[in-house]
Order: sequence, then C-alpha cells, then structure tokens
Amino acid sequence: MITRKRLAAATCGLLAALAAALPPPVAAADEPAAKPPSPKVELVLDVSGSMRARDIDGQTRMSAAKQAFNEVLDAVPGEVELGIRTLGANYPGKDRKVGCKDTKQLYPVGPLDRTEAKTAVATLAPTGWTPIGPALLGAAEDLKGGDATRRIVLITDGEDTCAPLDPCEVARDIAAKGIHLVIDTLGLVPDAKTRNQLSCIAEATGGTYTSVQHTDELSDRVSQLVDRAAEPVVTPVATEGATECAKAPQLKAGLYSDREKFGEHRWYRVDVLPGQELRASVSVAADRAVNNDYGVLLRAVTVHGREIVRGSEAGDGRTDVISTGLRYPKDELEDSDGVKPAAETVCLQVSNSFSAPASVKTDPGLPVELTVDVVDAPDEASDVAAFGLGRGWWLLAVLVLTGLVAGLLWGWISRWRFAVWRTN
Repeated sequence: MITRKRLAAATCGLLAALAAALPPPVAAADEPAAKPPSPKVELVLDVSGSMRARDIDGQTRMSAAKQAFNEVLDAVPGEVELGIRTLGANYPGKDRKVGCKDTKQLYPVGPLDRTEAKTAVATLAPTGWTPIGPALLGAAEDLKGGDATRRIVLITDGEDTCAPLDPCEVARDIAAKGIHLVIDTLGLVPDAKTRNQLSCIAEATGGTYTSVQHTDELSDRVSQLVDRAAEPVVTPVATEGATECAKAPQLKAGLYSDREKFGEHRWYRVDVLPGQELRASVSVAADRAVNNDYGVLLRAVTVHGREIVRGSEAGDGRTDVISTGLRYPKDELEDSDGVKPAAETVCLQVSNSFSAPASVKTDPGLPVELTVDVVDAPDEASDVAAFGLGRGWWLLAVLVLTGLVAGLLWGWISRWRFAVWRTN
C-alpha cells in the first residue's frame, strides 16, 4: 500500500525530472534588445584671459567659441551624453597656486538640455589662468565608469601655464589606465609651442589635433568630433607599405594606419573581382611644422604599371591633415564559356609632397590613414554619374519641347485676344 508520504515524494521527483528536461526559458520575440550604453563627450573650454584677443573673424576668441558652442549644441545627436568643463573661468587674481586649480564642470555629463547648456555658456567671460593638466584630470573623472565611448574635446588658445603638471604627461597617464578615453585638441590661432603641446596630448590618447583660424572651422570640427563619439569605434590596423607594388602588403576592406616619410611613395595591393567597385581614401597628417605648398596623391595602377584612376589634393599654408580618394568600378565580364575571370590585383600608390624646415625632425614619418572598401558595383541606372550630361539629353529634350509647346500656345492665345479686340 502506497502511503501519502511516498506518493508526495514520487510526485515531487517526477516534477523535478520534467523541469530538468525542459529547455531554459527564452526571451519573448517582441522583447526589446538591451540598449547599448550612451557615448559620453565632455567639451573642455579655455576661458583664460587670453581669450579676449580679437583675431578670429573680427571678434574675440571667446565670442567665436560661444557662437561655435551654440551651433554644436543644436546638432548634438540624441544618443550622446554631453557635458561642459571650463578652465580659467573663475579666478581673476595673480596667485598662481589658486589660479592653477581653476577648473570647474559647467554642465554635467548626461542627456542634453540645449537651452540650459547654452545659458551656462552665455555667462562665461575670459578671466584667469590656463590649467590644462588639472582640467584634463577633472574631465577624465567626469567621464569615468561604464563601457560607453568616451571623448574629451579640448578647445584652447594657449599652452598650459601651470607646470610642472605637464598636460602631455597627464594625457599619457590617462591612456596608461586603459580606460579607452580619447582626447581631441583644437588650438585657436596657435603658436608653435601651443601646437606642439596640443599635438602631444592628442597623440598620447589616439586623438586628433586641429588648428583653428575661423569660427566656422571651430563649429564644424567640434560637431564632427561629437558625431564621431556616436559612431562605432574602429581601430586602424597597422600596416607597412612597400617601395613597389610587387612587395606591397595585400589589403582587404578596412581601415589601416602607416607612416610615410616626407616626399615618399608607398604601395599597397587590393584584389577586385569583376562586378565590384574599389573605393579608397587616404589622409596624411602634418603632425609637425611643414613648409607651404604640399599635396597628397592616391593612384590605382595595374600590376603592369598602367594608371587606372587617381585622386589628388593640394594646399598652401598651415594644415593638420589633407585627404583624397578614388573609385574604380571593374566591369562584370564573362568569357565565351560564361566563366567570370579571376580577380584583378590593383596597386594603390600613396605619395606626398610635404617638406619641412631644416630645424624640424622628419623621423618618424607622417601619420597615414588608409581606408579600403570593396563593394558590389552600383547598377548603371543608379550610378551618380548617370545624372550628368551623358544621360541628361532626354531631360534637355523634354525642356525644349515643353518650351516650344508653351510658346505656340501663348502665341495662339495672343492672336485670339487680338482678333477679339479688333472685333469689339
């Protein structure tokens, strides 16, 4: 006879066995995926006394910065959490010890209230010292925590005035912590010392340095950097170009970094299948003082040395980066047996015509960033070139015909009105 205790134990054992056999529960199909962490950006603005200088488009550097900030705040992507920190904004005195602690968060990092942020910026007036090192330490603290992309954008018109806390060493210490925080620097009408210091800060964390002479340049560049924080992080793959195509590294679609000596040619190879289009671009950064008159050339060449297509860009005056690109669509051909030919090896040549004053070190070479993409060639009907004159004759014919018909109709109406007037 089965007792109640044995029946209960057997029932519990059966339920446990069934539970173990069932698959683990899965999320409902309509359950939203986990939201990725919001990228964080802090704008660090120099409000020291030198920002009173009136040399940017006829206005003070401070006025130019405020105007640029208003434009940037209007365009911040919704997913970006943004904050603002100042340096030299509050202490007008001459006590260096006090002045070198003058950095404060003006607007906390978080979802952006554009009106509140603009109001905070509008209250700023050029005041004190230039404690860049302490400001970078404060900004790093403001952005700490989480796995989101983090970026500091430093805007200043001069070098740090609070040594021995070297801001370049501060940037290296931030990078050494492995917290993946990037510092981009922008110099307003910079001199050589400022340019060198800001370049060092940016280079230490994998950021960029930009020299700014005009208000629109400032707003455009800051907007680009804020937008970049919202984009997926892509780390360039280090490569080394060769002195000739036969020895060049084989590249696939991706982003690559290299260094190129002044006036050097470097080669890379890419395979392109029939029906595909090669898209390539290159940027060469002038991370030190260079002479006026420079250029960058990107050529696509066959393995036999015949040029396919080229892109080039030249400039005159101070620059920080110069870029160019090219596109090469390979026709989709078939032989008599219907078999597609093999991929074509395209040789990419990157050349620069930079030169430097005798006092400037040319080693290591200039930073090069090469982007390679191989995509299916666009259909002829959707090709941008189809909207040029080559396919624009039908539109021109329609316009001519429309004009002719309108002219005849108007002439007929005018004659009819004149006849009616004479009859009356």
